[in-house]
Amino acid sequence: MQTDRPFIYQIPTKFEKLIQVGMRVNVPFGKGNRLIQGFVINLKEDTDYSGKTKEIVTLVDVEPILSKELMLLAKWMAHENYAFLISCLQVMLPSAMRAKYYKRLVLVDNEVDPIIKNYFSKGNSRILEETNTDPMLFKKLMGARNAGKIRIEYVIKEGLSEKKVQVILNKLTKESYHKEKEKLRSNAVSLNKLIDFLVDLKDKQLEQVVVEKKLGITSSVIKKAELKKWLTRKIIVKKRNPYQQYDFVETKPKKLTAMQEEVVDKINSMIRDNKAMTFLLEGVTGSGKTEVYLQAMAQALKNNQTALMLVPEIALTPQMVKNVVGRFGSKVALLHSGLSEGERLDEWHRIQSGDAQVVVGARSAVFAPLKNIGIIVIDEEHETSYKQEKMPRYHAREVAKWRAKMNNCPLILGSATPSLETRARAKKGVYEWLHLSERINKMPLPEVRLIDMRVATKKIDENVDFSLELRKEIQIRLKKNEQIILMLNRRGYSSFMMCRDCGEVLQCPNCDISLTLHLDSHSMKCHYCGHEERIPQKCPNCGSKKIRYYGTGTQKVEQELQNLFPEVRILRMDVDTTRKKGAHAKFLKQFGDKKADILLGTQMIAKGLDFPDVTLVGVLNADTALGLADFRASERTFQLLTQVSGRAGRAQKEGKVIIQTFNPEHYALQLAKKQNYEEFFIKEMLVRHQNGYPPYFYTIQVTANAKEEGVAAKKIYQIYAELKAALSAESIILGPTPKAVLRINNQFYYQLIIKYKNEPMLDRALNNILQKSQKDEQQGILISIDKEPLNFI
Repeated sequence: MQTDRPFIYQIPTKFEKLIQVGMRVNVPFGKGNRLIQGFVINLKEDTDYSGKTKEIVTLVDVEPILSKELMLLAKWMAHENYAFLISCLQVMLPSAMRAKYYKRLVLVDNEVDPIIKNYFSKGNSRILEETNTDPMLFKKLMGARNAGKIRIEYVIKEGLSEKKVQVILNKLTKESYHKEKEKLRSNAVSLNKLIDFLVDLKDKQLEQVVVEKKLGITSSVIKKAELKKWLTRKIIVKKRNPYQQYDFVETKPKKLTAMQEEVVDKINSMIRDNKAMTFLLEGVTGSGKTEVYLQAMAQALKNNQTALMLVPEIALTPQMVKNVVGRFGSKVALLHSGLSEGERLDEWHRIQSGDAQVVVGARSAVFAPLKNIGIIVIDEEHETSYKQEKMPRYHAREVAKWRAKMNNCPLILGSATPSLETRARAKKGVYEWLHLSERINKMPLPEVRLIDMRVATKKIDENVDFSLELRKEIQIRLKKNEQIILMLNRRGYSSFMMCRDCGEVLQCPNCDISLTLHLDSHSMKCHYCGHEERIPQKCPNCGSKKIRYYGTGTQKVEQELQNLFPEVRILRMDVDTTRKKGAHAKFLKQFGDKKADILLGTQMIAKGLDFPDVTLVGVLNADTALGLADFRASERTFQLLTQVSGRAGRAQKEGKVIIQTFNPEHYALQLAKKQNYEEFFIKEMLVRHQNGYPPYFYTIQVTANAKEEGVAAKKIYQIYAELKAALSAESIILGPTPKAVLRINNQFYYQLIIKYKNEPMLDRALNNILQKSQKDEQQGILISIDKEPLNFI
């Protein structure tokens, strides 16, 4: 259980001058005095507490790992997002720094059961693995512990250590070289190689493994050289290099267009004057938003300040990282999930020590331990990946606004298709609106055509995924040696399997969702819980062999493309093909080097990519998101189509976009065709106003889930009654209802939505629910409170 309140500990004399707020400490906790880790949040000379206080055992850190700013931010987040303070503090640290605990059993009396004696046969202490220990043995061990014959020690295990490497330091001079060379036998090949190498090395230090590999020698040769006093060896801490997967070219600031210059001047004046201001930078695709970011960040560095830039997800990072590191070099640190734990830890330490002044990263990089921030940039601010789905359920945009205000610096929210909430605030004057309405190359936006698949499918028999028009356009581009991007918003081979005799659809045993066929792994997979099983040869319900696969996934489209265009080189990018570290950057480099003709992928290829030879973009099914039971479905469809359309014709060649749809009359598609965000904004705001949706109302989602449906339903109705009694009549409570996918991973989900404009009693009511949720958790019921949720399904 989270205690969600501070505890008072005595500071031992030896720590009095060392301990500071923001450090982690190990302390005894509870009746068993088990050792746990906590954060120092305050220091006091005396206390009103009259009971006995326990002493801090050790300091985990030699200096605060969280600054005063981040400590204040954690308190603000806990209040703002209905979260526990400890969750907010922990989310700010790289996972490698979060403590893990294990239990060590120590045998203190040999007069024990023979089974226990056998358990300790290799020594008097052993790590207890509760999940892998036989229940009968576990019972005996606990009995011996209760009898005082076994002691349990709680040991804190740090997540990851620094990377250490052995280096060699040359001690050989020209004079000593000649003396030592004369002593060597001619058949001492390895030593001769090494001495000839060292004489030219001067004072440089090199990693031992690098020297061994280069000269083709073993470590024993290096040891012999050390005995001869040619060199010395030592262990050093090496920073891991997350840049290895990227191909960087140094860049200089570009000449700005008149529009860009006006925008940069406004932002830079705020940086120079140390003023907090939120800017919405709305710019059509290809209008040069990235160069605006870079020149504003350069101004912050010129001011001796730091810069923070957020990108939505790892798929967007390669090209953006290339741009930022190309401009600022070793001053840049990266923070995103594509890094190993060690790389992330090293980058975090570089930022904290001040070695890196620019940070580029995904959502959690908003907590980077930067000091004296001069500018914060959020690229593609409308993206849903900026919202954390687990406690603490923060939105990176709101955290960035808080940090910008605290550091008196501007925040830039950049997008070609801003979220309605952001655009509405700009319209009201809460944010300053900056607009880039032209592409920097003066080229027109690509021509967009909607293909009505209701008509198109009647003209083709063998293949319903590619209309005749799209095939024709692909053929033209291939002949011209130009490149094509094709987007399909579904991975796998097909979306479900159905029996044509009894109508059975193969379902996931853990979730209320159908399994998806994946041909590469020859399996049926659940995209919710990860369940996987073999492809059935016959219907599991009636035994019929008349089973067929329906729907389309990226694997199936790849196969069809290969059949239609046998010579074509295809790169498929989806969750399945980009699991390996560095896969995104590798694929995009291959495509940029023209080693592929077609880039086929899911949403991850829709944004941020800039390839001069891409002249055709095809969207195979634009209706995927429109059918979702979500009031933001139209907005997300418009944003996605506008973004993917912007990948075409970004250099001197004209681009074309073909969008295949079964619903061509829909306003989101019609306005995406015109690439007219402003008209879409007016239309969609009217729809939201008529139906009482955000941004006209604030929303909060409360969810209850449990292993039994009745338990989850009962709990959500109890919460509903509690809220109904506490809130005013102006607030609207929708539900309770089951979630659209009722069961996920054998948990049943029920929800209710609170819509409100001003509700003074809401904070108290929700905090009461949060605190009581801990007792519910002990009974297997999980309660979550999500402020301004982006996912109602």
